[in-house]
Amino acid sequence: MIEDPIVAAGTGGDDEADRKVVEQERAELREFIKGLSADDIKSGDWFAKLIAEAMRSYTAKVDWRYFQERYAGVPADAVIDQRIKMAARYAALEGGLSAGAYTAAVVATLGSLGGASAATVPAAVATMMIDVAFITRLQLRLAYDIAVLYRIPLDLSDPEDMWKLIRVAFTIRSGEAAREGVAKAVPAIVRPLIKRFYSGDVLNAAKALPVVGRHLLQKNIIKIGIPLVGVPLAVMLNRYTTLLAGRHAQAVFRNEARVIELAGNLSERSRHPRLLLWVAWLVIMADKKITDDEALLMRHLVRLVRERHQVVDERLAHLVDIDPADVWERMDAEPGDLSDVLAAADRVAAVDGDVNKSEKAVISELRERCGRV
Repeated sequence: MIEDPIVAAGTGGDDEADRKVVEQERAELREFIKGLSADDIKSGDWFAKLIAEAMRSYTAKVDWRYFQERYAGVPADAVIDQRIKMAARYAALEGGLSAGAYTAAVVATLGSLGGASAATVPAAVATMMIDVAFITRLQLRLAYDIAVLYRIPLDLSDPEDMWKLIRVAFTIRSGEAAREGVAKAVPAIVRPLIKRFYSGDVLNAAKALPVVGRHLLQKNIIKIGIPLVGVPLAVMLNRYTTLLAGRHAQAVFRNEARVIELAGNLSERSRHPRLLLWVAWLVIMADKKITDDEALLMRHLVRLVRERHQVVDERLAHLVDIDPADVWERMDAEPGDLSDVLAAADRVAAVDGDVNKSEKAVISELRERCGRV
């Protein structure tokens, strides 16, 4: 994201100041585009290069302390809401600036990449790439901001964490939502064209960075490939897809923060940390299925029990099938009040939504045994 004029977002803002910020970003990206070759664009390799350029200096500066200094005491949800609105505002402004430079010649020149030298990019294509790179970088940094504000640990030097951020920022689900939402918002005459650009096996976008680069490039062509729509469509698409990307990142990272917070509360309140792990795993495996939220909860619960209580259960770590009888024996061996374990079981069962029949049966048995103790 751009430096931090968040105060202007959602409050009317200073149009001239915002425009200057956007133009400065476009000037930066113009220099980046100059360093690309025609092959970089055709292959989609521009995306990997943009990620390296976009996140290296940004992540060195923007971390939890960065936001604490500026918004100390403000709940994360409030800051995130404003940052999403700010990003959407910048995206709309940039869409207007880029679309004003688009002409029929730009559209025609897209096909010229095939005959261009590998070391050169036609000027008209560079115009389009500035627009694409701007929105790509904006949405990637917005997703990163949201993760930081929810205190989701991300190490972007770790390929797994980097790929996680990319999946959230340019998610397939977000793309599908954008396809449906955009199709409803624009004039009926252009809806078939928009659907065509968003259609296809979008799962391929998750296979490799160049594929993501080609996917992002393809879906941006609609802003300049539809005659007589021009600037209004570019403004609307930039703003709307950025809002969707931001809201999706907020939903994903907020849910992860919720699960991590639950793991922290369960660990902190537990008087029987080792038993807590066994009971939690028993509840999770009651229906023989593991949801993403359950897996996330267990991973952080194990970590926090190790850090706070110095408990590492190697037997549980190597377990293949959990036998309820083992858990009942462990409960019978624990003296005193086990209400903390029962309360934890209720919350573990509800972590991924409604408690199912199998989970209710396990909790009912737990309640009986806790009553006997």
